[in-house]
Amino acid sequence: MNRLLSGLALLAVFFAPSAHADADVFLCVDANGNKEYKNTGETKGCKRVELPGITVVPAPAFMGTKKTASKSASSPSDFPKVDESTQKARDSDRKQILQDELKTEEQKLAALKKDYNNGEPERRGDERNYAKYQERTTMMKDDISRTEKNIEALKRELSNLK
Repeated sequence: MNRLLSGLALLAVFFAPSAHADADVFLCVDANGNKEYKNTGETKGCKRVELPGITVVPAPAFMGTKKTASKSASSPSDFPKVDESTQKARDSDRKQILQDELKTEEQKLAALKKDYNNGEPERRGDERNYAKYQERTTMMKDDISRTEKNIEALKRELSNLK
């Protein structure tokens, strides 16, 4: 008997949302003329409203992958072209800029490491409070880490040029 009741309860749970979706809708107008939609029409001034059924339209199939696969990777014929010597000059300039940035970052890293002094930088006069000293030390460590990452990125860029 318990299995029967639990089965009926389960069926009630599954069919409850669909029964609720088909519930009646009433338009109620109060004495001031305010309109309100309700699911019960027990109050005075309520009239049942017939609503059209819900239409479900499936989304069209996505066709984007087939089109992009068929397109070629070449540029259009009217796309501006750069002659080979100009491009080589640009690449050379880019390489020089990256090398200059790398040199600057390496100098900055050396100065930061010198100031950091292996995690024990010299205390300044305004750092009587130890927490301020620790905060500055943490900021220095973060600056060193960021500079090392910049150096790695610049080296990666330079290796991609060769």
